[in-house]
Amino acid sequence: MSDPLPQPDQIEGAPHPRETSRLFGQDQAEADFLNAFASGRLHSGWLITGPRGVGKATLAWRIAGFLLAQPSETGLFDAPLTPDTLDISSDHPDARLIQSGAHPRLYVVRRPYDDKTKKLKTEITVDAVRGLKGFFHMSAADGGRRVVIVDAADELNRNAANAILKELEEPPQNTTLLLIAHQPARLLPTIRSRCRELRCSSLPPDHFGAALEQANHSAEGSEALSVLAAGSPGDAIRLLNHDGLALYTELVKVMGGLPSINRPAALALANACVGAANATRFALLLDLMDLFLSRAARAGLMGPPATQAAMGEALLLARIAPHDQMARQWAQLQQELSARARHGRAVNLDPAALILDMIFKIEETAQGVAAT
Repeated sequence: MSDPLPQPDQIEGAPHPRETSRLFGQDQAEADFLNAFASGRLHSGWLITGPRGVGKATLAWRIAGFLLAQPSETGLFDAPLTPDTLDISSDHPDARLIQSGAHPRLYVVRRPYDDKTKKLKTEITVDAVRGLKGFFHMSAADGGRRVVIVDAADELNRNAANAILKELEEPPQNTTLLLIAHQPARLLPTIRSRCRELRCSSLPPDHFGAALEQANHSAEGSEALSVLAAGSPGDAIRLLNHDGLALYTELVKVMGGLPSINRPAALALANACVGAANATRFALLLDLMDLFLSRAARAGLMGPPATQAAMGEALLLARIAPHDQMARQWAQLQQELSARARHGRAVNLDPAALILDMIFKIEETAQGVAAT
């Protein structure tokens, strides 16, 4: 039996969002959707935003199950629906169809698997969106509501984004499109303008711990984990799965001598990301570099962090981000390097070359701090 294909909308070590029994910390987002539903003015397009790993996909699947389970029509004298929860029974026929991955009125748009490279594509291509035409045609005969989940909309390439925009401009009857976005600023403004936003937030400590326990993980005794995950259970699980705390410690050691970096350590860090076997480490390091820059920018505004994510981090951030002017420079560099990382991965740039290039840009910026 061949191995199952990787699922781009599932975090390794966590249940798939459609299988997550409870959603923690997003009561306001759920209430906002239910209020819109009860008003009878349900938008056809919804943009579910917030940090990665805080439950956006789980919310989308809960909304999908709720909508698909609603009666397709109400009688003339029926009272309007005023539900106070998105919960539906696990025994409900629509819930069972969703769990089986075979609901005829639900379509999921996500990054496709590339048979040639034997890995997931880095973008959602227009071919993945074209399947909507057949879905709308086939599901129309079934009647009832239809739901489309796009996970994640900020992974749509330009052609795919334009195809989704067309559906938002002329949505089929009784269809709701749920677009999950980690970085909504990357979306076409016209897509954002045609959706109502549901904002998901980072989880407070009690909900953060409960969500981890639901996924059979624990954050007890690890302040560094909670700091790096920043209230995101999904990020915490990813860090636990791939030894992310140790990797961030390596990164801080490389940066520890700024305004001059430890070049041998930088070279070793970059070379450890080369090869198919290190693809996950490469992706995680890119995210951790983005986080490091974010923490540098925040330190310039608010001072060094009270809780370190690695030994020596607080002193390092105090040195390279001593004031708010540097906060702006680090924030600008974060945006620049984030775009560079996305492009480098899209064109399969050599991982070591990309990592070293980004480290040298950080060094250059830190030297500018030292010169002022």
